[in-house]
Amino acid sequence: MKSVTTLQKHLKPGQVYRRSELAHWSNAVDRHLSELVKEGALQKVSPGVYYYPKESVFGKVPPEETALVRSFLKDDRFLLTSPNAYNALGVGTTQLYNKATVYNHKRHGTFKLGNRSFEFQMKHHFPKSLSSEFLLVDLVNNLDKLAEEPGKVLRNVAAKVPKMDQKKLSHSLKAYGNVKTKKILSPMLNHQ
Repeated sequence: MKSVTTLQKHLKPGQVYRRSELAHWSNAVDRHLSELVKEGALQKVSPGVYYYPKESVFGKVPPEETALVRSFLKDDRFLLTSPNAYNALGVGTTQLYNKATVYNHKRHGTFKLGNRSFEFQMKHHFPKSLSSEFLLVDLVNNLDKLAEEPGKVLRNVAAKVPKMDQKKLSHSLKAYGNVKTKKILSPMLNHQ
């Protein structure tokens, strides 16, 4: 007989699980999950997604964002970013946002996973990892959503573009820039 104890033995601290994954170790998965959530052993982070917390000297450690998103999407093909990443470009963005953006192929909309909201945006193309060239293109794509004054940021972008790798920036612009961004950035590039 597969009991709640059998299910709990298969759980690893710090891991995020889908209900369907846990059904292998339980003959009454919904009841067992409910019991584990009630006693605090598991945390329900969204419908059908659970987190088995890792303990630290400060208490329970929240789940890693990438593990949460991977489990929620049932997919590894996504890029997790935030408007805060633009601040590293040195183009005058300084605001801090309590927002994470997930570029992916499956979901669109804002979803709460655990105590964090994620804005999922379906995109056909996005890189596997962040680069300064992609971030600059993404910043201009999202300029109207930022708290900073767009004209000032664009003047700083114009000063930054010549200092960047023109080939990589050109590739990022072609692959990830929207029409408006291409119109803005293309004249700034040293076309060789």
